Amino acid sequence: MYKQILVPVDGSQTSLAAVHHAVELAKAFKSSLFIVHVIDIYPFLGVGADYAVGQAEYLQAATANANGALNAAQEIASAAGVDCESATVEGHAAEEGILNTADTCDADLIVIGSHGRRGIEKLLLGSVTQRVLQDARVPVMVVRGTNA
Repeated sequence: MYKQILVPVDGSQTSLAAVHHAVELAKAFKSSLFIVHVIDIYPFLGVGADYAVGQAEYLQAATANANGALNAAQEIASAAGVDCESATVEGHAAEEGILNTADTCDADLIVIGSHGRRGIEKLLLGSVTQRVLQDARVPVMVVRGTNA
């Protein structure tokens, strides 16, 4: 049923819970995983130049975070014997990077964690998961975080 399962990770426990669910699905359906981390290359409002103050330091830290998140997810998949590829993609919005990756890796399913934020926190921070659900062309499984 599912040949390629996309799992976005951000290094949080919630995203690692999504990886665990995706691994179990991959084992059941003999699927492979594609794990992605999206780096926002322009995280500051009004900053669009590659030479912005602090940009190089930010990208270095963001890349290190991405590598840590991807390595943790790959270790989970490897320990379970599940085939896994991974990538770091750049984008201005995480959901765009996730959805573009779903298209390019031919994902049949997206398994994504949700932090379960509510109220003003959700309003201020937004919801990547909600926007992925809204615009995805393939089924999406949402894994709720433990703090939800």
